[in-house]
Amino acid sequence: MDTVKKNRYNNYTYDGCPVEASLELMGGKGKGMILYHLQGKILRFNELKRKLISITPRMLTKQLRELESDGLIERKVYAEIPPKVEYKLSEDGESLSHVLAALQSWGEERAIPLLEKSAHRK
Repeated sequence: MDTVKKNRYNNYTYDGCPVEASLELMGGKGKGMILYHLQGKILRFNELKRKLISITPRMLTKQLRELESDGLIERKVYAEIPPKVEYKLSEDGESLSHVLAALQSWGEERAIPLLEKSAHRK
């Protein structure tokens, strides 16, 4: 499985901007939901899978690896049989809580109505 993510820009000072850099870390299938569900919690893979019904186990694994590689989540493996793996937000990941709350609020107020309106036009 290819878990090496390529950045869109070489330099986020010139080619991109801080907003784009932030979206690059949080963007991706299910990453926002993963970060949202890990706020203040430690969850195992299957607990996350149950919360993210629209994502395949393979994609969830890929996104978790990218989030870990980017330093937004921490993964702890217990030497047990069967293996036990837990995920939690890192300090940098926890610092996104206010951003996630703002996105949730905006989503409820604006994004869902816009998407519903868009779906009715199709």
